[in-house]
Amino acid sequence: MNFYSLFSDLSIGIVLVVFFGSMIYCLIKYIETSKNLNVLIKFMSQFKKSDLSYRFKEMDAWMRSNRYVSAVWAEFKNTLVFAESVALKTNEKDYKYQDISSTVQNVQTTVDPLYFFDEENLITSKFNFKLIQTIPTILTGFGPLFTFLNIAIAFGRIDFSTQEKTIASVSGFMSSMQTAAIVSVVAVGSSLIYLMIERLLYNKICKSPLGTIQEIVGGLFANISAEKFLYELLRETKIQNNSANNLISEIPEEFKTAFNSGMAKNLVPYLENLIFGVNQLNKQLKESGKNNRSDVVDELF
Repeated sequence: MNFYSLFSDLSIGIVLVVFFGSMIYCLIKYIETSKNLNVLIKFMSQFKKSDLSYRFKEMDAWMRSNRYVSAVWAEFKNTLVFAESVALKTNEKDYKYQDISSTVQNVQTTVDPLYFFDEENLITSKFNFKLIQTIPTILTGFGPLFTFLNIAIAFGRIDFSTQEKTIASVSGFMSSMQTAAIVSVVAVGSSLIYLMIERLLYNKICKSPLGTIQEIVGGLFANISAEKFLYELLRETKIQNNSANNLISEIPEEFKTAFNSGMAKNLVPYLENLIFGVNQLNKQLKESGKNNRSDVVDELF
């Protein structure tokens, strides 16, 4: 039996069809995934960490419109922390803006970006990845299946009724046994070849762009834990409370100082002028009494 007749066998043909069909399906899905990942890389490479705060709406609009990453982006956006500020009135009645927390700069995330931008969310969930991983097992299983099937068919074809039929059936039996052995070799060999090619394609076409995306996202969004952020807010609150307590404790002393200063600047000069006026009036009355030779006014003052 030549190789053409061997590979034209139905069992071997099924194994080869499954092998080449699986390779084509795997290659198509990996190329589609690679295109989407490269589009994401090209877009995110336009942003820098320094200008992300005022270009965030542009990124958000594109991410929400891209069906490939819209679901992942929606979950990731809920973990972002923005650099908020409050308006405070100064002594000159002007407003100035001050950051709430000194550790929150630009746009940060409370969860590691790799938790969202990972293999499962960007690669394996976009197609039937489990089927691709199961193909080697299926090909390996075809080996013993068709081997024992060919052996069973070979035993069923043995005919010992006549010498001619016995010789012919034994010849067919040996040919079927050869086919059974070859189909097992083809099944196991195709499984190993598929597994090797699939891993190479995955790492080259999909895993490499994914690593670039993770590096870009990690550079744009610094990771700050929720506990650290809450601790920072608590620290800022304690500082403000301490300042308020110090201000309240200084109010009586400041009020006393302000009252004494007000008395010294306003009331004391007024009283001095009043006493001076009374003295002048007393002097004039005394002079008028001397001229009129009357002591009534002198006794009065």
